[in-house]
Amino acid sequence: MKKVSILFILLCCVVNLNAQRKKRNFIQHEFGLFGGASYYIGDINPRKHFIYSQPAVGILYRYSTSYRFAHRIGFNFGTVYANDKNSGEANQLERNLSFRSRVYDLHLISEFNFVEYRIGHEKHYMSLFVFGGIGGYYFNPQSNAGGNGYENLEEKRNEGVSYSKIQLSLPFGVGFKWNVTDKMGLAVEWGPRKLFTDYLDNLGDNIPLSQKTRLGNPTTKDMYYYTSITLSYTFYTIVCPPGFSSDY
Repeated sequence: MKKVSILFILLCCVVNLNAQRKKRNFIQHEFGLFGGASYYIGDINPRKHFIYSQPAVGILYRYSTSYRFAHRIGFNFGTVYANDKNSGEANQLERNLSFRSRVYDLHLISEFNFVEYRIGHEKHYMSLFVFGGIGGYYFNPQSNAGGNGYENLEEKRNEGVSYSKIQLSLPFGVGFKWNVTDKMGLAVEWGPRKLFTDYLDNLGDNIPLSQKTRLGNPTTKDMYYYTSITLSYTFYTIVCPPGFSSDY
């Protein structure tokens, strides 16, 4: 009886491994549209998430290599904005600065699904997922303090320094995806960007030439964030090698 039990367990393991092997050979291609909001955390908005959210849009291509893993490349466009006059902090009200910046974000991201997921599958139709990757972005902080139109702040050298408006970022985040139809999937996600500059808002860690107090926080870097809904469409799937089923 013991031998029969062991053989039964081994048989179940072989069947499961075979099914997993077939799933690992599943390939799916998706094209999608991104819509949501962008916002920033930095010297002019040090801690309030979502408060200055601005519309953001984008496109993406996702390549799924299994029910668990996917990779995507995307391009987003959004705006980040903040204003000291909306803060309850006395030092910010006294500083009385504001900025906006258009952000053009290109990224390459890998996703991991906590449970197996595939568009069009009746069983594996939803999953929580996490993602991370690398990206690059262009920004251009501006201000309309004088009321005569927006001025490019980097050109004014307010802190006596110049910085590149093209930078690297580390995108990461969490989301939830589910099937809408047998060809369409929907996802909601929250995606911070780890930055390597403190000048997204044009306030860095340099002492201004005109005064001896720091306008920015020298101990932290700026960050920007996306909250989004993504609608994607799969045109076709491939299962390889031949003879492997995609119905698992």
